[in-house]
Amino acid sequence: MTIRVALIQARPAYYDLDKCVAKALSLIAEAARQGAQLAAFPETFFPGYPAWLDYAVDYARWDHAPTKAVYARLAANSIAIDSPQMRQLQDAAIEGSIVLVLGINEKVTRGRGNRSLYNSIVTIDADGDIVNHHRKLRPTFTEQLVWAQGDGAGLSAVDTAVGRVGGLVCWEHWMPHARQALHISNEAIHIALWPAVKEIHQIASRHYAFEARVFTLAIGGIMPVADFPSELELPANLRDQPSALLLNGGSAVIAPTGEYLVEPIYGEETILYADLDLSQIAQEQMTLDVTGGYARDDIFAFEVNRCRHE
Repeated sequence: MTIRVALIQARPAYYDLDKCVAKALSLIAEAARQGAQLAAFPETFFPGYPAWLDYAVDYARWDHAPTKAVYARLAANSIAIDSPQMRQLQDAAIEGSIVLVLGINEKVTRGRGNRSLYNSIVTIDADGDIVNHHRKLRPTFTEQLVWAQGDGAGLSAVDTAVGRVGGLVCWEHWMPHARQALHISNEAIHIALWPAVKEIHQIASRHYAFEARVFTLAIGGIMPVADFPSELELPANLRDQPSALLLNGGSAVIAPTGEYLVEPIYGEETILYADLDLSQIAQEQMTLDVTGGYARDDIFAFEVNRCRHE
């Protein structure tokens, strides 16, 4: 079985959810016209990764009004699972007969008044159904100012129109137990969501493909200095460079051998396409299968708490 995938390396309408969704719908339609059966977006594309955490001057002080203003704007423009904007994306999946894997800033509108934000992956099948919803387990370093900790409820590959699809966010790729949870769920296509796919992220993505014997789509975003929140102060060396990129893409497609099927592309908005021959997975599992011939269940015990924490 061969399937065509699309990696949407794009600049979001930063912290403007409706414009961001409108742009995404156009990109999804274009991918579908090119025959893509699966399309993936970068980490928190909806409505933009908080790169200001790495670049802003003096933002982490207690009760810092500019930082609170930026967070409030992000919260107002984050997307809920049951929102009209998510419904638009589900309808786009139906219209294009395409599986979608979305990186989102998620806000909660149901439950016990939980108003925290989450760094999440939403997988929409080609029939429009949301088949998986994973929240990043552990926001990394300064990201803890923005996102709450996730849970194991969506820590699995799921059946879709193109086979078993799973995904992890950013530094989850260095969490051995998170990787193993995906491996034992019989994953075939892995989506590795990053803000941008730097060299060390390329290494992690290629390692994941080799270890799991799966196709890995490493997907990164684009963010110019011009999108930096106006409430916060930029470092002096960036203030006169509005077109300089804080996030520069690096998306790539990696085969189950760990080799590139599509080499990384940096510094531009684009859609990367690749045709995946899923029979290659079984070929490579002959020598390494970490959940089969290479597993030692007589020595190691493994379990995942899949309860949703609300």
